[in-house]
Amino acid sequence: MTDIHRLNPVVDRIEPSATIAITNRARELKRAGVDVISLSAGEPDFDTPAHIIEAAFAGVKAGMTRYTPADGSLELKEAIAAKLKRENGVDYALEEIAASCGGKHTLHNIFAVILAPGDEVIIPAPYWVSYPEQVRLAGGVPRVIEAGAGDGFRITAEMFEEAIGERTRALVLNSPSNPTGAVYGRAEIEALVEVAVRRGVLVVSDEVYEHILYDGAAQISPASLSAEAREHVIVANSVSKTYAMTGWRVGYAAGPAKIMRAMARLQSHQSQNPASPSQAAATAALGGGLDCVRPMLAAFTERRAMTIGAIESMPGLSLAVPRGAFYAFPDATEVLRPAGSRFEGSVGLCAHLLDEYKVACVPGEAFGAPTCFRISFATATDALREALDRIARAIGALRR
Repeated sequence: MTDIHRLNPVVDRIEPSATIAITNRARELKRAGVDVISLSAGEPDFDTPAHIIEAAFAGVKAGMTRYTPADGSLELKEAIAAKLKRENGVDYALEEIAASCGGKHTLHNIFAVILAPGDEVIIPAPYWVSYPEQVRLAGGVPRVIEAGAGDGFRITAEMFEEAIGERTRALVLNSPSNPTGAVYGRAEIEALVEVAVRRGVLVVSDEVYEHILYDGAAQISPASLSAEAREHVIVANSVSKTYAMTGWRVGYAAGPAKIMRAMARLQSHQSQNPASPSQAAATAALGGGLDCVRPMLAAFTERRAMTIGAIESMPGLSLAVPRGAFYAFPDATEVLRPAGSRFEGSVGLCAHLLDEYKVACVPGEAFGAPTCFRISFATATDALREALDRIARAIGALRR
C-alpha cells in the first residue's frame, strides 16, 4: 500500500539540529523541576539593548506592520550598506544586499540559488551543524576537509586547493568559528581568497561572530581584500549574536547583484520579507554603533577566561584556545579512550553529563569532530561556574 504520509527523500535524510535538540531536552528537564544547567544554546543570555526594542515599538506605532520588499526595506538595506562600509571596509550598492529571516535563512537562500544538483561545497570541519544539511537541501554535495586542533582548527590554502574538484562551487569560511572560536588571520584569508579567485570558486563568508573577539584578534572580511575578491565573496551575517537579537530573526547577505536578485526572487515565493517590526529593530541596531555591545563582550571575556582555566585544569581534556565567538570546544580523546565501549564518541559523554551531572553540552559529532564537545559560555556567570564544576567532577570520575 502506498504511504500517503511519505516524505520528500531529501527532507527525510535531514538530521535534526543537535544544538536545538539538546537545548530543547534541557528545557524539558527544567520544566520537570530538574536542576539542569544548559551550555548548549548558541545565543547571548542578555536582553536586546533598550534602544533597539524602542525602535521596534516606534516602527509598529508608525505603521511598520505591513509587507516590505521581499529582500528588506529600503531603510534596512541602507543601514546594512552603511554598516558594511563603516565596519568592514566594503562598498555595496543596495541591489547587492538581501535581508532574510535570520542568518540561517540567509545561508539557506545562498546555497539554494548558487548550487546546481551535484555541485560541491567545501566545508572545513569542525563546522556549524547546519552547513552540510543546507547544502544537501539545495541539491549540493558537502565536501568536508578536516582542520585539526594542531592547526588551530583552520585550513590552509594548500588544503583548500587540494580539495577543489571539477564540481566545486564554493568554500564556506566561518571566522570567528562556531564551534571552535578559531579566527583566521589576514595572511591566511588572503591566501584562501587567492586560490578562490584563481580557481573560480565562490567564498561564502559567515561573519555572524565578527565583533566577539579576544586577545587582540581581528575579523577580516574576505570581500574587503580587493575588487576581484569582492566578486568572488558572498557575505552572510545577522544581528542575532552581536546585538543579542536571536529571536528577532533578521539576517542579510551582500554579494554580486545577480545572486542577490535571485535570493530576493526565491524569498518572494518562500517567506516574503523579514517581520517588519524586526526590520525596524535591526535598522536601529546596525545604525546605532557598538557601545551597547561592549558590556556583553566584557562579560564574555570574563566567562571565557573562567572556562579556559577550568578546562585546562581537567586531566584528559585538551583545548585550542578560542579567539572569537562564545564557545569552547575541548577534545576529550583521553577521556573517551579508556572508557572503552562505555561511550560512543562524545554523544555518549554528553548524554552522561546531562543524565548524571545535569549539564547540557553539544556533542562534537554534530560538528564533524566526534572526540570533542561544545560548551557555550554565553550563560550567567554563576551558572557557568557551577556547570564547569560539575563537568570537572564528571571527568575526574571517569579518569579514576
